[in-house]
Amino acid sequence: MTASIFIDGAVGTTGLEIAERLAGRREFSLLVLDEERRKDAAARREALNEADFAILCLPDDAAREAVALAAGSKVRIIDASTAHRVADGWTYGFPELIGYERVAEAKRVSNPGCYPTGFLGLVAPLVRAGLLPADWPYTVHAVSGYSGGGKALIQRLEDDGDIAFRAYGLGMGHKHLAEMQRHAGLAHAPVFSPAVIATHRGMVVEVPLQLSAIPGAGPAHALREWLANFYGESQIVRMGKEREGELLLRASGGASDAMELFVFASEDGTQARLVAVLDNLGKGASGAAVQSLNLMAGLPETAGLRL
Repeated sequence: MTASIFIDGAVGTTGLEIAERLAGRREFSLLVLDEERRKDAAARREALNEADFAILCLPDDAAREAVALAAGSKVRIIDASTAHRVADGWTYGFPELIGYERVAEAKRVSNPGCYPTGFLGLVAPLVRAGLLPADWPYTVHAVSGYSGGGKALIQRLEDDGDIAFRAYGLGMGHKHLAEMQRHAGLAHAPVFSPAVIATHRGMVVEVPLQLSAIPGAGPAHALREWLANFYGESQIVRMGKEREGELLLRASGGASDAMELFVFASEDGTQARLVAVLDNLGKGASGAAVQSLNLMAGLPETAGLRL
C-alpha cells in the first residue's frame, strides 16, 4: 500500500534533498502544493490532514504552526526543525541511540540537528556505559559545509568567494546545546565552537579529551571498542578505518547518509580525540529524516539512502 507524504517546506535545502531520496520509490506518493498555495495556511492544513506522513522542513515557529494545523489528524510527523528536539511527547529521531522500535512506533519524531548527531553519536554511548562521566564539562569543535545555514547564508558565501572560514555561536548559548545535553544525559551543557567552511556539504565534529584528568574515564582502546560494539552491524553509523596523520573533508565530496566515528589517542594514552565525519545534509538532516520515515512506514531503514 502506498503511503502519502507531505513535505512542508519542500523548496528548502533539506526538503529538496528529502524529495530526491524519495524520488522513484513506489512505497510513497508526494502531496505537492503549487507555488501560490505552499504558504497558505488553509492549503497546508488540508495537505497535513490528508497525508499519512508529514516532514516539516521549516523555521521553528512555522514548524510549531504546522503541528497545530495538523492537530487531531491521522498524520505522523517528522520535524526537521529545532522546535521539538527536547519537547515532551516527541521521539528523538536517532534510532541507533534511542531504539529502532521507539522511532518505528512514534507519531511525532524530532529530527536531530547535524552537529548534535556527531556529538551524540560519539559521547552518548560512552556516558551510558560509564566510560565517560556525565558531569564532565565537555568541549565540542566542529566545522560544516555552508549548505546547512539556510538560503541567506548559502547565498552570502556563494556570492563572496573570499570567505574561507566563518566562526559563529560566539555568544555561547547555541540552540543545539539543550539537545546535546539532554540526549547525552550530561550535567552541564558542553562548550560548543561551530564554524562554517567554504565547501557546500560535509561536517567534522570533534570532542577532545584529556583522559588523564577525567575521573573514571576509560582508556582510549575501551572507548573505541565500546563504540564499535554499540553500533554493531549498522550500515549507517560505523567506525572509520584507522588513519595516520590526517582526516580530509573534500569540497568535491558527494552526498552520503552514513556517519563514520574515530577515536584517536596519544601514545601514552593520556589524551584522545573523538571525531565524527558525516554529511550535514545526510545523516545530519535529510538522510536522518528518511531513515526515520522508513522505520515508521515499516520499511528497511536504509531504503533510498546514499550509503
